[in-house]
Parts: sequence; structure tokens; C-alpha cells
Amino acid sequence: MKRTFLVLLLIVLSAASAVSARAGDAPPGTGEAARPFGVGPQYDTSHVYVAPADLERFVASFVATFGGKATAQSTTTVTPTPSTTLLQAALAPVGLVSAFGFTSPVPYPFGSERTGYLVTDLDAAVRAARDDGASIVVAPFDDPIGRDAVVEWPGGVRMQFYRHTVQTQSPALETVPENRVYVPSDAADAFVSDFSRFAAATLVSDDAHAPGIEVGDPAGTYRRIRLESLFGKLTVLATDGHLAYPYGRETTGYEVADLSGTLAKARAAGAAVLVPPYTSEGREAAFVAFPGGYVAEIHSRVK
Repeated sequence: MKRTFLVLLLIVLSAASAVSARAGDAPPGTGEAARPFGVGPQYDTSHVYVAPADLERFVASFVATFGGKATAQSTTTVTPTPSTTLLQAALAPVGLVSAFGFTSPVPYPFGSERTGYLVTDLDAAVRAARDDGASIVVAPFDDPIGRDAVVEWPGGVRMQFYRHTVQTQSPALETVPENRVYVPSDAADAFVSDFSRFAAATLVSDDAHAPGIEVGDPAGTYRRIRLESLFGKLTVLATDGHLAYPYGRETTGYEVADLSGTLAKARAAGAAVLVPPYTSEGREAAFVAFPGGYVAEIHSRVK
């Protein structure tokens, strides 16, 4: 079974190229030799937790909506303490998802991490994250094909770092998804400062009065910060927490060329449109819920 799991994840979360593998051999620490820790957004994966009975339906719906392919299901342990989960992944040209259907109770704190980021050196990345303001929620542990850790940034943002024993290459995505991070307004500066230092991120924009329609408040405004790094795109949505469902439940925004066509595919594949398309600052966007409950933002650029 571990061999099946190995084949599965090597296909889904293919780790670094030879260049990035050599970077992972750099001396540990937070100095210039250890940075940057990112490899590329094609190695980022959104973590999706669903009931085991919904796993296959979710993955099939995701692939039918965005294209790409699904892996076969595998049964394995992905936590440092005993547990069992069904694992299936979707490899779409707009981003990757790793879907977990736990058949045992889910050990704490798994399920609270939103994203898996490939890093060039796990131990150095964990040390750097701590030095840059993160808390280590789950210390590095071995899995069947590598090592992982979970960290938490100011504002309660949790993400998983991973590194595989065997490294292969993964092709670039057609469009880069955005990691959508909701934080309290008073934690936004700390999160942006700490994560940007760790990720060597570039500030793309910081709008203190972004249109509130983006967070379900057409009459109001909120603060929106966009960052880019080797980990890909990250959008910080700093709010007062007065959010109607489903805002704040989505962890990833997927860019497509044709929003209406994509929504039609999503509906046909069993997904529900929770927020119909709206236009804001050069983007047409909508929110959908896939079978199993995974909420995603989908957007296209307004031509």
C-alpha cells in the first residue's frame, strides 16, 4: 500500500527539479544561502477534507469543471500519529488539490491547514518560519515518501510544508491559483510582514478600500493585499469578521479563461453556484461549492 501511495504522490505533488533539489542541500538556517524556500506554484496543493463517501464525487466534479485528471484512490496514513485516510488528488491546469476522506478520527490539528507548500529544505524552512514570526503547530515528521510540518502565521493562517525523498519535475500551470487568506484587520500587517519575509514575496497591491462586494458587502469596503512569490499568488482579505456564508470558507481562487463556461461545467458536474458572477476591478468572479462541501472562488479577467 505504501508503494501505491508513493506512486500517487509522486504524480500529484512532484517535487523539485534538479536545481531546486540542489538548493535543498544548502546549509540550514535563514541566511541568503537558505532562501528562497519556494519552488513553484505547480507544487502547491489545496488540502480538501471531505467525508469518505464524497471523495470520488468531489474529485470527479473538480476535474470535470477545470480539466486535467484524477489519480486513483489510495489508503494511507498522512499524520504523525495513527490515522487512516482515503487519498485522491486532482491535477488540473488551474491548480492541484489533495483530497482526504478520513476513515478514522482526524488527529488534531489536521484539517486546519489550508495549503501544502513544497520547500527546498524542510528543516531550514521550519526554522526560518519560526524566526520570521510563525508558530510550529506540528513539528517535522516522516510520511511514507518524505517529511512534513505545519506552521501557523499571525492571524491564525496555517499551512503545511513538505519535502519528498524522491524528486521529479512537474509542468507549469496554465494559470496560477491564488491562496485566499482571511485575517482580522489588526493582524494583517503582522501576517504580511512575516510571511513576506519568509517567502521573499513581492507586494503587488495594498488597497485599504477595496470594493466590499468581493466579501459580500456591496455597500462597504475592506482591505485587500496581494503578494506574489515562488509559492505563487496570495491574497490577504483583512476584514472585521462580519462575513456572510460562504465568504471566508474558500481557501483558493482559480483563474479561468471563460467564467460562464466554467460555471456551466461545474453545475453539470454537481457543483452549486453559491455567489453568482459579479465584476470588480478587472475581475469577474463567482463562488461555488463542490460535492462534499469544498468552496472555491473562480474568476476570469475582464477583457
